[in-house]
Amino acid sequence: MITGELKSKIDKLWQEFWQGGIANPLTVIEQVTFLMYARLLDMEERKDEKRAQITNKPFNRRFNDDEQHIRWDSFRHQSAEQMLHTIRDEVFPHFKRLAGSSESLLGTYLKDAQLMVQKPNLLVSAVNQVNELPLEDSDTKGDLYEYLLSKLTTAGINGQFRTPRHIIRMMVDMCDPTVENTIADPACGTAGFLQQAHDFLLQKYTSEQGVHYETIINQKGEKEQQATYSGDLLTDEQRKHLNNSALFGFDFDATMLRIAAMNLLMHGVEQPGIYYQDTLSQSFSERHPKLATGSFDLILANPPFKGSLDEEDVDGKILSMVKTKKTELLFVAQILRMLKLGGRAAVVVPDGVLFGSSKAHQKLRETLIEHNQLEGIVSLPSGVFKPYAGVSTAILFFAKCGSTDKVWFYNLEADGYSLDDKRSKIDADDLPDCLKQWQNYQAWLNAGDEKAIQTAFGDKTQKAFLVDKAEIASNKYDLSINRYKETNYEEEVYKNPIVLLNSLKRIEEEIIDELNGLEGLLNG
Repeated sequence: MITGELKSKIDKLWQEFWQGGIANPLTVIEQVTFLMYARLLDMEERKDEKRAQITNKPFNRRFNDDEQHIRWDSFRHQSAEQMLHTIRDEVFPHFKRLAGSSESLLGTYLKDAQLMVQKPNLLVSAVNQVNELPLEDSDTKGDLYEYLLSKLTTAGINGQFRTPRHIIRMMVDMCDPTVENTIADPACGTAGFLQQAHDFLLQKYTSEQGVHYETIINQKGEKEQQATYSGDLLTDEQRKHLNNSALFGFDFDATMLRIAAMNLLMHGVEQPGIYYQDTLSQSFSERHPKLATGSFDLILANPPFKGSLDEEDVDGKILSMVKTKKTELLFVAQILRMLKLGGRAAVVVPDGVLFGSSKAHQKLRETLIEHNQLEGIVSLPSGVFKPYAGVSTAILFFAKCGSTDKVWFYNLEADGYSLDDKRSKIDADDLPDCLKQWQNYQAWLNAGDEKAIQTAFGDKTQKAFLVDKAEIASNKYDLSINRYKETNYEEEVYKNPIVLLNSLKRIEEEIIDELNGLEGLLNG
């Protein structure tokens, strides 16, 4: 949550780029990311310089004596033409030189960085506005970058890269990760799942005394309470793991990598574990054999599910699990491979995965049920990803171990927003109920309270219900919710047609009598 004033600054910055001829929202965010990074480099250098003065200990400098003029606080005071020259010809090459430095958090992802701003006045305006953003405030800059990313959902087709934040948060809440977990997203995009997992863990490990509340004024002029979670219950070792080795994301779009890494950095992750990698390819297993096979406690993902791949490009070990070209099936199979034994996953899939009749579809569903634990399926309304996609989707919750006994279903009909292209805020919202019902189910399951489970989820006419594995297996492992959901039909009682016909005739006779009377008055 950020103040209306900060939102106005981001909106103004966005408008400046738009008017300057840079209309692609991904390009705008990428260019703003570069400028933020340039400023952050200078900020970190100043911190280390002050620390070195106090301790008399040297540090790995980001700028040598000949590079002082390319630091943020130096070039931002230059003239428009000189600033364009400095940033384009010296600052960006400096990013590339830092690419191999362990001190550079984003250097690896900025090695192909290019300045797309060609108008000096636009660059000056952008630099001045980035300079006003509160990047010093670690509690604000994460929300600031999140608001910047939210522009993807309101501008152009690139919104497809970003799963709605409230859907992500529900998935994270339902998985309830712990700080000891290692969490991954095999198609991370802007790292929304990883960022939300990080924020969830900070909140989970914050005491009541560790929460800082601040009253802010939102854009509607209303007062709101903004909470900041300190994570004061984390040990030093746990905090180190969370900020350096808990979160992993993979993508093969360089722009996505840069934005994802910056997103995590802005939320306090010191070493973003973001890798340039196609997780379905053979090269993933070759370059990261440990990560590709059984390394993760939790995987959260909304992998791409449009199009198909050439089998020659796909890792043979994935094809041995499910022989197909469809990316939505290949990703689920790969996620199973990447999980530790006992590891869990929450994955958004198109409905076709649930009921597709091909051998690959049926085999994957059989694998999930017979050789793993398919714990739950949340059916999402078809408008969740509008205006960019109207396809019906569902969330699969499964664990890599054992076999399935029962599958928990939830029919989510409203997510708090209209299901048209506008996606306006509305009152109807099943997300809190879905989370509560799931938490109850998990608690009773862990306690072995079969009576409570049957009482709560034995009725298939309700939003949440259970289906036995045997029933699913008898339906070729069909997992579509409509296959099992039952509907109560109330019998309608209609009048006898003869009675209705006689009533119509009487009404008709009354009308004729009235017309005859009116005619008599006119003739009289």
